[in-house]
Amino acid sequence: MDMQTQTQPQDGGIHILVCIKQVPDSAQIRVHPVTNTIMRQGVPTIINPYDLFALEEALSVRDRFRRDGLSSHVTVLTMGPPMAEDSLRKALTFGADRAVLLTDRTFAGSDTLATTFALSQAIAKAGETWGKPAIVFCGKQTIDGDTAQVGPGIASRLNLNQLTYVARIVSLDPAAATIEVERRAEGGVQLLSTRLPVLVTMLEGSNEMRRGSLDSALSAAAAKIEVWNAAAAGITEPAKCGLKGSPTIVKKVFAPKPRDERAELLETAGRSYDEIAHELMAGIFARLPQIEADLMRFASGQ
Repeated sequence: MDMQTQTQPQDGGIHILVCIKQVPDSAQIRVHPVTNTIMRQGVPTIINPYDLFALEEALSVRDRFRRDGLSSHVTVLTMGPPMAEDSLRKALTFGADRAVLLTDRTFAGSDTLATTFALSQAIAKAGETWGKPAIVFCGKQTIDGDTAQVGPGIASRLNLNQLTYVARIVSLDPAAATIEVERRAEGGVQLLSTRLPVLVTMLEGSNEMRRGSLDSALSAAAAKIEVWNAAAAGITEPAKCGLKGSPTIVKKVFAPKPRDERAELLETAGRSYDEIAHELMAGIFARLPQIEADLMRFASGQ
């Protein structure tokens, strides 16, 4: 499915779509001692924390264009059970313009491959309804799956350019259909530029989620959530959804065993930073002599 043909409001505004996910609060997740599966009963749910950075960035971009008189708007999309509506209403309290819940028993048991198929179909449907999104925002990953595969998977299915691990949007020109961003990489920061439409996954710490206004909270409480099943989302191949469309098999889920080692206390009173650093490094080298050997080899230029 190709989204390269872009339809935008005639005044130069853009449609922005944000994918979010309702996840169990990881601070309260427990693993069943017999079945080794995650116990979700009674565990409160939240918006995936990484997705909040994506949502805030989308709202900031929209607000910037609106100040310039452009009719930009933000759609929030999630796939999940009916209770995921709570997360969508929360997104509306932050200022999103509309929300879509993709829910159907057909989607039960979806892995990342099946999830990206369903979401890409729904994004295409949203594009037909409200204009093709110029930008699709996602968080870099979710705290329950930690795969970081859904954003790139959506981009691949919709033939979108993709920018992952984005720390900052440097510039965005809808007239020229270009975007420039700073991307965090192992070697430092990359400055990348590409054409719209694009999928962007936002890095944590890239912004700070705003507080929703009272007007937005009141509007969110009364807002109509668009609820789409598989048919409404235009999905004509249900075999690619849910368990049928998921080749991934989770064999076992388990909690890591607690470590027996205890933290060591280092006395710092009356000591210089050089002395403290020397003791720390000596302790590390004593436990991991290979690190010392590697550092010496690197320092000698070998």
